[in-house]
Amino acid sequence: MGEIAFGKKLGIVETGIPGLVVFDLPVHGDSRGWFKENWQREKMTALGLDDFGPVQNNISFNDAVGTTRGIHAEPWDKWVSVATGRIFGAWVDLREGPTFGAVFTAEIDPSKAIFVPRGVGNSYQTLEPDTAYAYLVNDHWSPEASYSFLNLADETAAIAWPIDLADVEISEKDLAHPRLADVTPISAKKILVVGSGGQLGRALRDEFGAADHIEWTTRAEFDLGDSELRTARRWRDYDAIVNAGAYTAVDLAETAEGRRDAWAANASGPARLAAIAAEYGVTLVHVSSDYVFDGTSTRPYLEDDVLCPLGVYGQSKAAGDLAVATAPRHYILRTSWVIGDGKNFVRTMASLAERGIDPSVVDDQRGRLTFASEIARAIAHLLRTRAPYGTYNVTGSGEPRTWAELAGDIFALTGADRARVSGVSTETYFAGATGPVAPRPLNSVLDLSKLEATGFVPRDAGEQLKEYLAS
Repeated sequence: MGEIAFGKKLGIVETGIPGLVVFDLPVHGDSRGWFKENWQREKMTALGLDDFGPVQNNISFNDAVGTTRGIHAEPWDKWVSVATGRIFGAWVDLREGPTFGAVFTAEIDPSKAIFVPRGVGNSYQTLEPDTAYAYLVNDHWSPEASYSFLNLADETAAIAWPIDLADVEISEKDLAHPRLADVTPISAKKILVVGSGGQLGRALRDEFGAADHIEWTTRAEFDLGDSELRTARRWRDYDAIVNAGAYTAVDLAETAEGRRDAWAANASGPARLAAIAAEYGVTLVHVSSDYVFDGTSTRPYLEDDVLCPLGVYGQSKAAGDLAVATAPRHYILRTSWVIGDGKNFVRTMASLAERGIDPSVVDDQRGRLTFASEIARAIAHLLRTRAPYGTYNVTGSGEPRTWAELAGDIFALTGADRARVSGVSTETYFAGATGPVAPRPLNSVLDLSKLEATGFVPRDAGEQLKEYLAS
């Protein structure tokens, strides 16, 4: 029999299969026996493991050496360990993607455990009598769930079983499983995009493409005001929710009707999504605004600066940020001066230049343009890289500009004289307004260093402006 290694330090070991990680467990033993912390949430998540939210603990007892269990991949995560005895484990990636078919094997005794992500096939062979194998799972078995199975003797996987399969106890069902070429891969967890009909939603479609696991919804198909939102989907099938919708009519938000709509879309809806994300371990992606600040800072705003919005729109966005931050897995992308397809500042200025109209444009507000495509790219990056959860500023890079300077740039890029644009203060610009006018932050410049530290390289806003006008 193998000897348990006592006194190991808790540690994590990567394997060749993404998400599959082995843990060395401290086992404390003497002449009476041994003790271990089989699952210690605080310590193990501190080493980088996601808190996968176990809901059930199962134990498999095997009395004979050589008992071999088939390669089963289920749509949930597992924390696998041995209580007594020793096993040879084999894990095969049966998820869609470039690592489909990858194999990892290891001997597991009470001093080791392994985290098996959703869709990775799990199997084992006992190497000692009276072996008990335990696993935590984060979902309940369901006949409607999708499973994949692989034949233990598959030639492609070519698992080097310590005891020949001809000499061990195997169920007839496990013997009948398909070879790798005939396996149905476990599909990726879904990503739900809320508000996909808007300019950011359309940019996300361009970024993600026609991936089968992306579910696109508009307000008509997925209403954030629905009281039954919690039961609207089987949320354990989802990896992320991307909230691409918002109420952005800054001035109308100052009216009674607009105020209700702004708070419903920007605060109450995200709060409902945050509750779902917290309960089911889903990652929530939410897009925020520079309007959560009052614009009086003399430096670029950092992600953890105190929220101090001026108007109703900014107040509703700040409330949404606070709600979303209650979800353990969240990304809040704070942005400014968003430009997407359809009517916008850039198109308006280009049209004025072409028609010979000389505009007066605000020259005391400073910030950077953010193209919707840049926000979509940042969202994809954060989800793909599993960057640390939290708030990130996302804008184009380059020197900040005033709206008047941007208008001059647009005139020049379209072949017009930038001198045709004259600058005016925000107060003067809105002096003749007949309807409600929301207060604007004068400084909308956001610091990008936190996002850059994740490996994302923001594109220069000026270069993107040139490409946008040329398109």
